[in-house]
Amino acid sequence: MIIREWHGRADPANAHAYPAHFRAVVLPELRHVPGFLGAHLARRQIDERIEFLLLTRWRTLDSIRAFAGDNIAKAVVEPGAVAALEDFDATVQHYEILEEADSPAEQG
Repeated sequence: MIIREWHGRADPANAHAYPAHFRAVVLPELRHVPGFLGAHLARRQIDERIEFLLLTRWRTLDSIRAFAGDNIAKAVVEPGAVAALEDFDATVQHYEILEEADSPAEQG
């Protein structure tokens, strides 16, 4: 399994726009890509901006290629995301998951 990591940054006054775009546009599209396994969208405040962290989980690098194209290091950023963010990473990072664990309370 592979984790794909990406960051974008927004003005706090517009901090609602990217999560709304993610829920309405990005997530529904990702759910149709074979090999997409899930996503986490997180945020934190850094100085005067909000930074978003998007972690997507994929079955294989080939699954990511089906989504991102041959250059899997290039970020896929739709016009709606560009409009919602002040700036964003043009590239992404990929990590191979070595182990995954759930909390004992979550296993039941």
